[in-house]
Amino acid sequence: MEIAVKIILALPEQSGVSKAGNAWKKREYVLETQETYPKKVHFDLFGDRADQYPLNVGDEIVLSFDINSREFNGRWYTSVSGWKVEKAGAQAAPAAAPVQDFPGAVPPPPVPDLGSDATDDLPF
Repeated sequence: MEIAVKIILALPEQSGVSKAGNAWKKREYVLETQETYPKKVHFDLFGDRADQYPLNVGDEIVLSFDINSREFNGRWYTSVSGWKVEKAGAQAAPAAAPVQDFPGAVPPPPVPDLGSDATDDLPF
């Protein structure tokens, strides 16, 4: 999923070592949607993405994310995990493909004139 948002809070970085002995890192942020009735959502960037996308309060971004829910002791917890961040307005429009002539290509047929005709007696 993807949404255009503004960062309103940057929480302290968290890090540690997993039971398997692998180091991990997580950065958490709170965003605000840009709607008539804005909503606040907590999300995180985990692992290499925490350093790949440095964000600051006030940044307007386009966030690509996944939503995941899991159960623990009979309660459900939902997380929003970002996997790609782009600065708002930094998205480049795809370039138009150049028109190419192919050998042996047949030109399209002429478009018929669909203008009104005095002999046309159709009611529409």
